[in-house]
Amino acid sequence: MRIADIRQEYMRAGLVEKDAAADPYKQFDRWFHDALQADLPLPNPMTLATATAAGRPSARAVLLKDVDAGGFVFYTNYQSRKARELAENPYAGLVFLWAALERQVRIEGAIEKVSAEESDAYFESRPLGSRLGAWASPQSMVLPDRLTLATKVAAIVLRYGKHPPRPLHWGGYRVVPEAIEFWQGRKNRLHDRLLYTKQAGGWKIERLAP
Repeated sequence: MRIADIRQEYMRAGLVEKDAAADPYKQFDRWFHDALQADLPLPNPMTLATATAAGRPSARAVLLKDVDAGGFVFYTNYQSRKARELAENPYAGLVFLWAALERQVRIEGAIEKVSAEESDAYFESRPLGSRLGAWASPQSMVLPDRLTLATKVAAIVLRYGKHPPRPLHWGGYRVVPEAIEFWQGRKNRLHDRLLYTKQAGGWKIERLAP
């Protein structure tokens, strides 16, 4: 089969204005709950898109770790490629794709670091191996071989044992939404797209052409 011949008709549901929440955070909570109830293998991966100061884009999957009144939170190495790009250009895009539900959520906004206290609390909740890895991995840098990484992990174990503190080069970011779009697949590619745009005192909802 040719890639161009791979097709699927979207028939599961619709999204109309009268049924959508006035607040996009509430609408996201509904859809995320649906993803959890659908028992998807991983409901919280999201594509994070960043760009350099010159506008050269890059994207990768990261894991959503919190949603609060300020935005959508993920954690990473502050010396990684994504972090360097966010320092140059502090705006980002996020995409959630729940293919089994024929749904997609797109988020655009400014980015900020979460507090050191938030990063400390989340770091302490991680499995020991993940905490050791945060110390050992010079994320996005070239390694000569895997043994180099294993050697770094062993050195961190000798130094900190089972209680490594959070490294200062590791922590959280929060994407503060300026726009959130909810996409629901529909028959004949006439999809439902509702765009929430941040306004003074609330959110404006508009329907976009599919």
